Amino acid sequence: MIPIRILGLDPGLRRTGWGVISAEGSRLTHIAHGVIAPKETLAFAERLLVLLEGIEAVIAAHAPHEAAVEETFMNNNAASALKLGHARAMALVAPARAGLIVAEYAATVVKKSVVGTGGADKTQVGFMIRRLLPTAGETTADAADALAIAIAHAHARTSRTLAQRTGGRAA
Repeated sequence: MIPIRILGLDPGLRRTGWGVISAEGSRLTHIAHGVIAPKETLAFAERLLVLLEGIEAVIAAHAPHEAAVEETFMNNNAASALKLGHARAMALVAPARAGLIVAEYAATVVKKSVVGTGGADKTQVGFMIRRLLPTAGETTADAADALAIAIAHAHARTSRTLAQRTGGRAA
């Protein structure tokens, strides 16, 4: 089985977390992680450009095969939700522009995949990332979320592959 590199992205205008893992069957290996944090003093368009170029740099440095992005949750503040949507667009466009398959996952799906419950908090996600990817060491909450998104995608890929091999039947 050939290892697949997966880029997970947790979009945010202030901080976009990213994480790259390698998936070979059910074996997951940490490659790298970090946060792209545009200066808040920059104009809105410039902040988006920093996000786009930062994600493109991560893709160039780590050569992922696929990407996964967290879906936007509904926020009571329409202006905040719109700004998050712009940051999310950068997280979708950069990998698509690089020719990567881009999957999207709801936060509850990501948390359930990594922690076992869709209502897990950031502390629980960080704890599980340290257990599942021990070489990642300590991570920020944004990077841990991005690694969790990559792991959720790896699990979804494994499930789809298994379903294809068994003709759609659960194994």
